[in-house]
Amino acid sequence: MSTRDSITYNLLISGHGRYENPKRALYLYKEMVSQGMKETGPTFSSVVTICGSGDFYREGIQVHCRVISLGFGMNLFIGSSLVNFYLHMGLDDVALKLFDQLPERNLAVWNLMLNGFLELGKIEEVLGFHGQMEWEGLKPNGLSFCYLIRACSNGRFVDEGKQLHCYVIKAGWVECNVFVANALVDFYSACGNFIDARKVFSLVPVADVISWNSIISVYAENDLLCDALELFSRMHFWEKKPSIRSFLAFLNLSSRRGDILFGRQIHCFVTKIGFDSGSVHIQSALIDMYGKCGDIESSLSVYEGACKRTLECCNSLITSLLHCGITEDVFEMFGLMVEEGIGIDEVALSTTLKALSVSTWVSLDSCRLLHCCAIKSGYESDIAVSCSLIDGYSRCGHLELSCLVFEALPSPNVFCFASIINGYARNGMGREGVSLLEAMIQKGLIPDKVTFLCVLSGCNHAGLVEEGKMVFNLMKSFYGIWPDRQHFSCMIDLLGRSGLLGEAEELLQQAPGGGDSVMWSSLLQSCRLHKNEIVGKRAAKVLMELGLEDFAIYLQVSNFYSEVGEFEASLQIREIAMARKVMREIGHSFIEVKGYS
Repeated sequence: MSTRDSITYNLLISGHGRYENPKRALYLYKEMVSQGMKETGPTFSSVVTICGSGDFYREGIQVHCRVISLGFGMNLFIGSSLVNFYLHMGLDDVALKLFDQLPERNLAVWNLMLNGFLELGKIEEVLGFHGQMEWEGLKPNGLSFCYLIRACSNGRFVDEGKQLHCYVIKAGWVECNVFVANALVDFYSACGNFIDARKVFSLVPVADVISWNSIISVYAENDLLCDALELFSRMHFWEKKPSIRSFLAFLNLSSRRGDILFGRQIHCFVTKIGFDSGSVHIQSALIDMYGKCGDIESSLSVYEGACKRTLECCNSLITSLLHCGITEDVFEMFGLMVEEGIGIDEVALSTTLKALSVSTWVSLDSCRLLHCCAIKSGYESDIAVSCSLIDGYSRCGHLELSCLVFEALPSPNVFCFASIINGYARNGMGREGVSLLEAMIQKGLIPDKVTFLCVLSGCNHAGLVEEGKMVFNLMKSFYGIWPDRQHFSCMIDLLGRSGLLGEAEELLQQAPGGGDSVMWSSLLQSCRLHKNEIVGKRAAKVLMELGLEDFAIYLQVSNFYSEVGEFEASLQIREIAMARKVMREIGHSFIEVKGYS
């Protein structure tokens, strides 16, 4: 075309934006401005939308400045695009300010605000917008209700969700809008009310594919396999084609249960209908499923058969490798993702740091290297990455670096506190762990089982008997958390090391199943330390009755009898171990000195 006017440029810009070629669209806009052509409302609306969807934030702000300088600030369509742009950036305060300045606020703009704030997790603000809409005389449409119901679902706001349900029934949206009905199904399912979820599903006059897949995925996500399969069979009978969502729910269920047989059946089904090669989400879920079930060869097979190596599939393979304990391949995979330009995200960084923490490769230099990657990629403030860094540095013995990572977090949650408390416990600083527990409670955070276990472990390593008793009782009486085996093991070891063998044995009797070999072995070791023959013999008897194939247990019991002068019993136990061909596992040590290991 020899001559181009503003209309031509507008068509070209919006066309390239629509077909996901944002760089070309922005180049055409630059060319248009450089030729002295004046932008119109549609020009700015298209360019701002392209900048938001393509993450061209700097360019979008520059366009906003031009909008103001040319006097388009009060244009409704441009204003709507700018509101959406700043919501994409996560700047909800700026978006709200622009929204309040709009000369007119129609339903489309309100829906933009509802969706934007919902995506940012601002649930209460979303529900507040509903009241403002009513006050301004605007009636929400089906899309508005989908956003509002989803907000109740995400926030588990049961009462507000039921009120919205009444509202949509009165307005007649349940019968005529399948998306609203599906949102209600998801809401009741998220709140654990499967009876009402099924009722809403049954009220849909013509249950389409979306309705079927919604209810099936809900049952599968909540481990109700029989109900999900029954609905899946009925759906198949009515010739409704299942969607990716249903298969993802089934594969995730297989992963959680470790049910590889069911997972393989789903794999066969998706292969028959062609979803295995056409969907990145299905490929990723298959890799994860096989990995969680311990079949890493099948995970690798699915990964290698993928037509394109995506970040999602790579992350699934990394987590599968870590789950199967193949830590060396995790590091190799992480390096491959960087070298091939696939990219890394918080999942890749967190998983690699976890693999590093549990491997013999852990060192200060390797932790710092991954820390630098996290900073460069902008994930240093991510909770999962920060927790993994805290854990990695503390395992290297550099607790001061763990503290720096923790203190840099703007709003640490329960997992962050558990990580730093565990770091203190690992380095024998139990008193500091107790202090952090108190600080955590003062902040209004509720400790969970893992947090209490970390504190008890620290008390055990530091020999803090009274503090350990206080934490153990606090856990049961105030927070209503019943201790499991690991909590009992920590307390029994702590009491035994401190010479309170009677209390330790009494507590052991209260443990689930009367205690396991770890608890009784700990008690026996304490009896050897404090020369308590009576309790020691009872512990040795229980350990032998358990009949374990652990050479260390036989050796410990044999040594105990030898120490109390019963040499014949000691020799007999060694002979039993030899007769059962119980082998001693060879240990190894790993140290780092001045960067050399």
